[in-house]
This record gives sequence, C-alpha cells and structure tokens, in this order.
Amino acid sequence: MRKINHFGIPTQTPQPGETYAEGLKVWLTNFNESPNKIEFLRFEPDTWMPELLQKVAHIAYEVSDIDEELKGAKVLVDPMPGGENLTIAFIEEEGIPLELMYFEK
Repeated sequence: MRKINHFGIPTQTPQPGETYAEGLKVWLTNFNESPNKIEFLRFEPDTWMPELLQKVAHIAYEVSDIDEELKGAKVLVDPMPGGENLTIAFIEEEGIPLELMYFEK
C-alpha cells in the first residue's frame, strides 16, 4: 500500500534552507519544513541522477514492501539509503518519477 509522503519539484533557483547531498549531486530542501510537503531539488550539471528526475516533479510514497513495489517496475534508481532506517528508490509510472520510501521498523 502506498501513502503519499511528499512532492519533489526540480528547480534551477537556489532555495532558502537547502542542503547539499554530495553523493547525489543535488541541493535539497526539507519537505518536513514545508506546509505543503514540498521538496525542492536543484541538481548539479554533473549529477548521475536520471534526466526525468531532474526535469519532472515526483511524488514520494511510503511503502510497506519496497521489493514488491519494484517487481515489474521501470526502475530509475535502484534502492539506496535515504537516511536513518530509510531506503529509497525511484521508478517511473505514467511518465513521471515516483519515489518509494521504505522505513524500517
């Protein structure tokens, strides 16, 4: 089952409070500090992240089984650590990127 967690919006404009994720080569805002659960993403020109993610807004879902969600999916970014007790992955559905967020219990 999927539960909406936040929305990610690519931007080329620096945003207040953004922090740099060196491994991803992207500047991010904290969606937990946004009243609308928006995460702004500003990618470095040499990022390895997929172009679709760099140009199209994404929806992030909390999922109960990330492996099950990835079966048969068009995977953009394989599962990787996204924070403490968090695994994330990106897939494409309906022409947009979706972030899958699995929180270990």
